[in-house]
Amino acid sequence: MATRSLNKVMLIGNLTRDPNLRYTPNSTAVCSFSIATNSSWTPRDGGEKQERVEYHNIVAWSKLADICGQLLHKGDKVFVEGRLQTRDWKGEDGVERRTTEIVLENMLLLQSRSGGGSQPSANDNYGDDDDDVSPPKAKTSKKSTKKQVDAPEEAMSAEDIADDVPF
Repeated sequence: MATRSLNKVMLIGNLTRDPNLRYTPNSTAVCSFSIATNSSWTPRDGGEKQERVEYHNIVAWSKLADICGQLLHKGDKVFVEGRLQTRDWKGEDGVERRTTEIVLENMLLLQSRSGGGSQPSANDNYGDDDDDVSPPKAKTSKKSTKKQVDAPEEAMSAEDIADDVPF
């Protein structure tokens, strides 16, 4: 009997640097960037509020990599969804190295550094899975005989999307 497993990561954070878009020798796009997430707490003994920042390395492939390279900039707030992957390699200095990164399957730009609210999203329609995180669509009224069109993504704010983010 096969045992099922799950390798899923979902984060909301801010880009710590501009994405690095490059291409493999066979012209496949690869985009890497990192995001920072933070948490804060107050110790039970009543001490000062504490904060911790975690940094996460993200890598995107193919069309999703191209989209990340075009849309994302340092400071942007993003929702990312993907899977953890650990890679080993030998550096130029001959030392064995290891890194754990998130292979991107979904990305949603929540707020650009200019503060312009929600931007177009890139979801995993460019990947292998059928799940996606996308802005909600306008509801149609049963009373109206005219068909309403989906609300443009640019007009939505991060608050409109907050109910769709799974945490």
